[in-house]
Amino acid sequence: MSRVRINRVALIGTGFVGSSYAFALMNQGIADELIMIDVNKNKAMGDVMDLNHGKVFAPHPLHIRYGEYKDCGNVDIVVICAGANQKPGETRLDLVEKNLKIFNEVVDNVMASGFEGIFLVATNPVDILTYATWHYSGLPKGRVIGSGTILDTARFRYLLGEYFKINPQNVHAYIIGEHGDSELPVYSSADVGGIPVSKLIDRNEKYKKEDLDEIFTNVRDAAYKIIEGKGATYYGIAMGLVRITKAILHNENSLLTVSAHLDGQYGQRHVYIGVPAIISRSGIREIVELDLNDDEKQKFHQSSKILKDILRPYFEEVNL
Repeated sequence: MSRVRINRVALIGTGFVGSSYAFALMNQGIADELIMIDVNKNKAMGDVMDLNHGKVFAPHPLHIRYGEYKDCGNVDIVVICAGANQKPGETRLDLVEKNLKIFNEVVDNVMASGFEGIFLVATNPVDILTYATWHYSGLPKGRVIGSGTILDTARFRYLLGEYFKINPQNVHAYIIGEHGDSELPVYSSADVGGIPVSKLIDRNEKYKKEDLDEIFTNVRDAAYKIIEGKGATYYGIAMGLVRITKAILHNENSLLTVSAHLDGQYGQRHVYIGVPAIISRSGIREIVELDLNDDEKQKFHQSSKILKDILRPYFEEVNL
């Protein structure tokens, strides 16, 4: 008699992003059990109660409960949303010092439980903290994943869809690099319904290259505008985290732009950075190398350098 596999997820950090992730996870019916962990026990327990009250309306009876680090031993994915938030006027990289200390403690506690699953990191600066999670955990690099540029890519596809008046699901385009100010659009491989964006612009005079530059600027600066308006971003990234969770638990082999460890790909090493990768039950199965043009290569190299320069004081192997 075969045993039924139970898909278990542990969420660490039940702030805006964490609670939005839990809500989206429940509504999409992806997992079987969700354990919510937070230093603020009352907040986490309140979220558990609130979410369970809506369970009757959910597509799948997700078992949601409060837990502790010791409960991570038999979960498939630990999603980390804990840490200091980005405040108005702060960049994601301003958060490094504060959040490295938090992550060292969090990861040590999770690993002490006997955890052998996959880490999914959302806290900013996500590329730096995903590297830190890999370093502190000792897990294989494919089993530590950052949300990377999954949200930036979603914003990009949405705005291109608005511009070309087509469903963003039919837009195939990527934002790669740091999840932050040095990220870059890969227009050289972007297409709408299979037609390269460059050809669409050449064929129709109502489309202009300058408009694409404005679209990217709006993608890059979106978080600052949202933070200015409502204090934090959480719905979009929560949906992106659930998308990655689904790709893992359902063994989809889906191509998503996540923060992945490069070991020679794109000419880079010793850095976690946003690139397209194939996500399966084992985590990152493979990194996909896009055929970048010379300008894109230079910008990606610069983005990688920015991240490595931040990592160097904290992690000696980056200097190798």
